[in-house]
Amino acid sequence: MKKWVIKSNTVIRTTKELVALLLKNRNIEKEDEFFNPALHDITSKNLQIDDKQITKANKRIKKAIKNKELIIIYSDYDCDGICGAGILYEWLAGRGATVLPYVPDRETEGYGISKAGIDNILTKFKCQNSNDKSNSKFKIQNAKILIITIDNGVTANEAIDYANSKNINVIVVDHHQLPEKLPDAYAIVHTTKLCAGGLAWFIAEKPENSLDLVGIATIADMVPLTNENRIIAKLGLEKLNKTERPGLLAIFNEAGLKSGGIGAYEVGFIIAPRINAMGRMENALDSLRLLCTKKEERAAELAKKLGMVNRERQDLTMQTFITAKKIYSQKNQENKLIFLHHEEFNQGIIGLVAGKLTELYYKPAIIISKGKEISKASARSISGFNIIEAIRSCENILINAGGHPMAAGFTVATERIFLLEERLTQLANGQITEEQLQKELKIDMEIDFSLLSFNLYQEIQKFSPFGMGNPEPVFISRQVQVVSVSAVGAESKHLKLLLKQGNIAMQAIAFGMGKRITEVKPDSVIDIVYTIALDTWNGNQKLNLKIKDFKSL
Repeated sequence: MKKWVIKSNTVIRTTKELVALLLKNRNIEKEDEFFNPALHDITSKNLQIDDKQITKANKRIKKAIKNKELIIIYSDYDCDGICGAGILYEWLAGRGATVLPYVPDRETEGYGISKAGIDNILTKFKCQNSNDKSNSKFKIQNAKILIITIDNGVTANEAIDYANSKNINVIVVDHHQLPEKLPDAYAIVHTTKLCAGGLAWFIAEKPENSLDLVGIATIADMVPLTNENRIIAKLGLEKLNKTERPGLLAIFNEAGLKSGGIGAYEVGFIIAPRINAMGRMENALDSLRLLCTKKEERAAELAKKLGMVNRERQDLTMQTFITAKKIYSQKNQENKLIFLHHEEFNQGIIGLVAGKLTELYYKPAIIISKGKEISKASARSISGFNIIEAIRSCENILINAGGHPMAAGFTVATERIFLLEERLTQLANGQITEEQLQKELKIDMEIDFSLLSFNLYQEIQKFSPFGMGNPEPVFISRQVQVVSVSAVGAESKHLKLLLKQGNIAMQAIAFGMGKRITEVKPDSVIDIVYTIALDTWNGNQKLNLKIKDFKSL
């Protein structure tokens, strides 16, 4: 059972009171700015970006364009990095730059800029920096190289030192937590207040034609949808629903989406997973090609491929999740950290599996794809336990590490896995309290069914897009009568209910709660926690309650 935490014990009677309390619960003081976001409110000062580094980076880019140097955009392979690379590519190409993307291979090169990646660039592109004289349609005669990283680079000391030794300047564009020692890059443009795509968009002078891509990146990377991120996500969704990009329209068509009906859910659970799938299973360059192509036929072809690979990714993730649960069932359940490693874990999906385990058991999870000599790991955490800080406390036995307080990754020598497990488990057991391991269900306020209306739903939607930092409003209604209940869906996983309070009846759905059907017999009385949804069928609309939890009385 989840711990119910009600932010306000006042029973709300009017829609106006409800809106005021939602603003208070979210610490929103400037109501007009929140409901009417504007791009001019996004500034380097608010983002805590060093203007000197932006100026330095821009001067170097202008020089590269003037001297016809080859600019390589060195991207991460996730949705955030790919969208950021697309934004930078279009911006630089529009300024007349000779620019090409480079997306590393997850299996052979790993995350971020690396010595292997730099060598591949020097081999693949015929430049002054390289002695390679072989022929390739990609090679550019006598060009110098400027590398711009996106969504990686702040921890790449060794790789950037290597680039410097090859007379390659590197501009780092990254949003991950800064390490104690920064790399010796030409410039470092950094903030933790945006996703990498957002940072790329800001550097590119906030182009409105890229709002669709930066909106996808912001929602996909699960940054808090507050302040500047809310502005980007809200205006990005508006642009996305009007996009004319052949690639995005092809994704909509392949996924069965329609322009005008795309919100944060569709981005986070339908669009972003397709863009992410290529980097997890193959090479993410096709995702970038899809976003930037201007050819409808090519877009349809690539969207079909992304959809197919995403389905393969879903199957592999579920198979691995089942295996991981079996392995975990044999571990010490009293430990407050899940730490699993296996030779058959595909490193492309271990982050997803870690997330699923954290959601199921509500413990931090570290999943390691075990190699013969080197192993790769992904980690996910719970509120109150900074996973990247914990990992970096073991830096002396790691090869590299990077990430955020809630999600991180690292590389470790295989022979040191057991030592690492011992140290991190001990640390987690010492820091995490039993109270932190109880998942909280945060509730905005109590309301009665008498307040439920289409007008209320529309007022709530003004707070969207919903996500981290700006959750969808959650309500509690007490002493609700169960009129009828039935198990629905595959394997009867869900509950469909007809509920009544006073003279008002409401339809409700409780996803994933099919096994709790014995707790809600007809005529029983329950307290319910829920969000309000709008169902549309054959042109008809009706309100529906999405149950998050309930208690029998």
